[in-house]
Amino acid sequence: MPRRFEIDKWLFGVTVALCLIGAVMIFSASAVTAEKEYTHSYYFLIRQAAWLVLGLLGMFGLMRTDYRRLREPAVVYTTVCVILLLLVGTFFLDKSHATHRWIRFGPLGIQPSELAKLAVILYLAWFLDQKRRAKTGLEFCKQDFLQTILPAGGPVLICVFLILLQPDLGTAVDIVLVATAILLTAGLSWKWIASGAAVALPAFILSIILVPYRMARIMSFLDPGSDPQGTGFQLTQSLIAVGSGGFTGVGLMESKQKLFYLPEAHTDFIYAVICEELGYIGAMLVIALFLVYGWRGLRAAFNAQDGFGRLLALGVTALVLSQALINFAVVLGMVPTKGIPLPFVSYGGSSLMVMLLATGVLLNISQQATET
Repeated sequence: MPRRFEIDKWLFGVTVALCLIGAVMIFSASAVTAEKEYTHSYYFLIRQAAWLVLGLLGMFGLMRTDYRRLREPAVVYTTVCVILLLLVGTFFLDKSHATHRWIRFGPLGIQPSELAKLAVILYLAWFLDQKRRAKTGLEFCKQDFLQTILPAGGPVLICVFLILLQPDLGTAVDIVLVATAILLTAGLSWKWIASGAAVALPAFILSIILVPYRMARIMSFLDPGSDPQGTGFQLTQSLIAVGSGGFTGVGLMESKQKLFYLPEAHTDFIYAVICEELGYIGAMLVIALFLVYGWRGLRAAFNAQDGFGRLLALGVTALVLSQALINFAVVLGMVPTKGIPLPFVSYGGSSLMVMLLATGVLLNISQQATET
């Protein structure tokens, strides 16, 4: 029996909680930097708050919109084409931080690679559901390369290729991980995963070896102390921040590492500031909130009324959890340093907007899910 269309309070609650924690920690981590660079300590907080309001409005809108409307071919094709045009358009604009990642409109800017994550999830969920309807069972992925695997992976690979050219290796890897999760759920055989990995792994290794700054990050990851004032500086300062927090932390607003020691303290490395100021308790609280998000997201996927909703919910959940996991691993020195923001928490309008829009879709799927 269908459930009443009631909001998933757990999913909604943890999303709002993560956003509020993010707002507080962004102010804590950026106030001194903002005062020095922009003469206004609330500069980053105000900008993040503006994106948060826009993102929440979008989330509420999608939460009230039947997700099945998203599987209209006009919606899917338009979304994918617009995102591809935006990705290509970045190369005709001026560089920002030596990369072609941004499209700016005055003081505002969007990162098409963040929007590409949603486009890939939407396209794969729609395409694979269409194939599922046309075939019996989910064995098509094992038999039909030209009619299924190639058209399913083609747009994804184009997006990944354009993002790699920006260059942005971390986002490209994140999209591949999410796409793989969706394909496996749809019934993709492990032999295709192994074949894809056999082709992608050498290319991935070459993309690191042939780019000096990426190779330097690998070496600093293996031995941060070999160049503590150079390539190993950010990781070293992050580990100092994490270790300084202890069990209860040094106190909110009391971080020392954010005082021009830890680069990107309010963006990609905000979790290090959380560990320092709120300690083990605060760090585990953030992890627990993401675990609850994953639980409710998977629950919505398993209880979805159709294949499209199931794949869509799984893609959104995989996107949030994979990105959070990569961020945690980078901050804690478990993988080489890479700029992946912590969902809902790190400073960044494009990332926050995409995560809230994706959560709006997930909430709608959850509302219409059937009881187990």
